Amino acid sequence: MKHPFVLLFLVFVACGPTPEQTSTNTTPSLPKDSLPDSTEINVVTEEKVTLPDYDTTQWTELITKDSSIILDLRYATTNNFVKEKMYDCGRCFLRPEVANAVLKFHRELQQKGLGLKFFDCFRPRPIQWKLWEKVPDPRYVSDPRKGSMHNRGAAIDLTIVDQNGMELNMGTDFDFFGKKAYQNYEDLPEEVLANRKLLREGMQTVGFSPIRTEWWHYSYQLKSYEISDMVWDCPE
Repeated sequence: MKHPFVLLFLVFVACGPTPEQTSTNTTPSLPKDSLPDSTEINVVTEEKVTLPDYDTTQWTELITKDSSIILDLRYATTNNFVKEKMYDCGRCFLRPEVANAVLKFHRELQQKGLGLKFFDCFRPRPIQWKLWEKVPDPRYVSDPRKGSMHNRGAAIDLTIVDQNGMELNMGTDFDFFGKKAYQNYEDLPEEVLANRKLLREGMQTVGFSPIRTEWWHYSYQLKSYEISDMVWDCPE
């Protein structure tokens, strides 16, 4: 045979795959560095959700509603009239309607460059007993057997602060027991009388009433609540 190589070439072409077979059956390969990292496949991101540690149908923790609120919860410190720490940690709880009402006044004050500062909120009745054991005098501490508005989550001890968080002059400190702290005491500078009036009238507008002997104490009047023994947990 004169042309053996030509014959073999023709046989190879005749037996080889058609263009259609080549395009149908051949899977193109990707460069190795274009494949996804195995650690990026099927990764599920888990977000930690912190649930409230109290009954949100019964209570509102005020700071969760407005972080601009200033808390100086005196019974979580020794800076109080019994000079002892009563709360394991300071948290301000109120009944939901009470919280919404006082926050309304807080936001009205913010329009004037002012705000609210809280000294005490809900006071569990077990703490009321501790206070009563220290000072068993109903002029200063409510008898825990009948309870107080604080024990119901419906009373607040508070003052007004300026835009720098400084307390307005109210004439006395919180928990000053004497006539100078009375609502009707008028032998005070005009500035003090005006500041007390601002607090009193603003709180009355949103449903609170003052008591005669303490310029800082206000009780919610639009709804009644049961005494509560709920004691909050302290964050770890």
